[in-house]
Parts: sequence; structure tokens; C-alpha cells
Amino acid sequence: MPILSGLKVIDAATYIAAPSAAAILADFGADVIKVERPPHGDPYRHLYKTPAMPESDVNYPFIVDNRNKRSIALNLGSEQGRDVFLKLMRWADIVVTNYQPQMLRRFRITWEDLQPLNERLIYASLTGYGETGPEAEKPGYDMTAYFARSGLMSHIHNADAEPATSPCGFGDHPTAISLFAGIMLALYQRDRTGRGSKVTATLMGSGAWSNASLIQAALAGAKWPERWTRRNPPNPLINHYTSSDGKRFLFCLLDPAQDWRKLCNAMGRPELIDDPRFATPAARQQNCRDCAAMLDSEFARHPMSEWARRFLEHDVLYGPVPHTTEVAQDPQMRHAGVFVPFADRPDLETVSSPVNIEGVDKVAPRMPPEPGGNTRAILAELGYSDADIARLEQQGAVNS
Repeated sequence: MPILSGLKVIDAATYIAAPSAAAILADFGADVIKVERPPHGDPYRHLYKTPAMPESDVNYPFIVDNRNKRSIALNLGSEQGRDVFLKLMRWADIVVTNYQPQMLRRFRITWEDLQPLNERLIYASLTGYGETGPEAEKPGYDMTAYFARSGLMSHIHNADAEPATSPCGFGDHPTAISLFAGIMLALYQRDRTGRGSKVTATLMGSGAWSNASLIQAALAGAKWPERWTRRNPPNPLINHYTSSDGKRFLFCLLDPAQDWRKLCNAMGRPELIDDPRFATPAARQQNCRDCAAMLDSEFARHPMSEWARRFLEHDVLYGPVPHTTEVAQDPQMRHAGVFVPFADRPDLETVSSPVNIEGVDKVAPRMPPEPGGNTRAILAELGYSDADIARLEQQGAVNS
């Protein structure tokens, strides 16, 4: 039986970060009901049609973060719709939301509104910038609140390039792990006390945690080096290069006592080990342009397959820099269980959440329903009769 089987979750959220935290709960067996605004549902359903996104007939971003969920189309702006939502709150163990504070107040579904209805309820709230301070009401996406605001965007480019934007979900998915962790801590606390609690996470805070080493440098008053390019790196052994067949790879060689020797032997250039221009980290930094140019010339001599063989033989730590289309075919990813097929569409794989427990199987992913695709079934589970459901539909409270 899945480890979270029997856990009841309401996903009252949009886009990626909060819904993907609920998706991880669903991966481990929780019953997750997604509350969507009728008639079109979560606006994330339409993101794949945005210019610059890869073109596909498959709604690829939505299915990652909303697999294994049911959907109810609920108009929280109506009293009847809110009444249904309150019934769901009495039923639920967890509610996950990223609605802006003014929307939570408008619909009267804040923690303070809902906690008296269910003392065991865990209320997981995701915001862009926190719940206090002058920007608490400000909307935030991962590109703005996580990537840009944290300082990450200012670092991920060379001196001869402008900052790039982040790919879809770049900060949302790490932030979802933070929210998921908070939910699990709250469940642990509830197991000890019998009472639920409010859990919070922010895109900005998650971005700061990702950039924590350099933010700590700033907090400590560190002196910052000048920005560099790939051709004049302060450490040529932490840099990327290209093989003769155009494959890019990255070194992260951090052991000054061993790594230069290993690399020289891998290149078949043992005479460079004691070359005074490159023999020490200080020398390589002083002669960084010459060192990088020499390495460029060496790596242009052989294809990536040959360099991969040599690096393995001489214990040189490197990583390929593939295009995302190549990542989707990576055999190690598949061997490690990163890609899993949909149970109801075995011709299509998805990306598994990165949390695993030895001996515990995740639920096989299933495609998400259409907006409100489970409205009638969910209302029936809550005790509504067919006549009640018809009346709610007529009042515009639900859509099925």
C-alpha cells in the first residue's frame, strides 16, 4: 500500500510550485483533489501555448505537476461554491494554496477562516515574497521571485554576455520540495499533538537558499572578483570545453593536489604536470588565458567518446552539457528511475519526483483530468444528491 494512502489533500493552487508539492504527495498515494475555477481551470493548463515554449500537441508542463489528481470545478466567488469548499476542508488533511493574500481574504479561506473547521487541518501556503512586509501582496513567479530576486540571475552569465532568463519551472520545482518538506514536518507534529498547523514557503526564500553560499559571502563582507569569460576563467579547471565533434562538457576539478596531474595524463601530456605556467592553482590563475586556450586546443583533437573513455580511465571528474532533448534520452536517468511511463498512456513518460524511500513504491502516474472532470463524483462523496448537484450547477457554483 502506498505510504500516504488515505491522506486527503486539496490543491487550491495554480501554476507550478504549490501544485507540484501536491503532486509529490500524490506520487506517494495521497488522494489529491485539484480545485479549479470554472470553466477553463488552472491557467497553467494553457502555458504550453505561450511563445518560446516548445511546440507540442501534448500539454507537457501541466501533466508533470498534476498527474494522479482529481479535479473539481468550483466557483469560490459564490456562497454555494464556498460552502462546497468548506465541506472539502472538513474532509481534508491538507490544503495547499498559492492564492494571493487579497484573494484568500476575498474568498474567506485564510488559515484563520479554515482552522476552526478542522483542528487537524494542515494549511500549506506558498507565496512569492512572504506574508509580511511591503511586498507581501505582490504576485511572484519563479523567474522574478526565485531566479532574479535571489541574485541567481546576476551570476549565471559570463562577462561577455547578458543575463539569460530561466527555463520553465526552474525555481518552482525546488520550492515545491521546500513546501513538501514543511507539510511532512507538520504531519509529524500532528501525529504527536493531534493538531494541524500552518506551513509556509516562498519563492524568494527558496531562491536565496539556492544562492546561499554567495549571499553568505555578501553578508560576510567578502570582496568580489571581476566577472570573467570562458576564455579567461580564474580557475581553468572549473570551466566548460568542447570536443572535436562539438560536444560540450564541464570540469569541476576541486582537488589541487591531484586533479591537474590526472588531467594532464588523460590528455597524454604528462610534460605539462610540472610546467611552471600551469603547475599550481596560482599559476593557472595568472596564466588563465593561456591555460584555457591550451585546453581548448587539446580537446579539439578528439571526439567526446574518446575523452569520456580517457576521463574515466584517469579518474577526471567531468559532466556532459547536453541539450534537453538529449537529457530526455539519457540512459542513466532512465536506469535511476528519473523517467517513468504514464499508466494510462504507456507511450509517454514523465519526470518522477526526486524523493524516494527504499522499499516504497510510488503510485504509477496517470494523466490529469479535464477541468472539473471529477466534480460530480467528488460531490457525491461529500454527500450531495443528484438533485443537489444539478442545483449547484444551475447556480453557477460548480461545473462538471
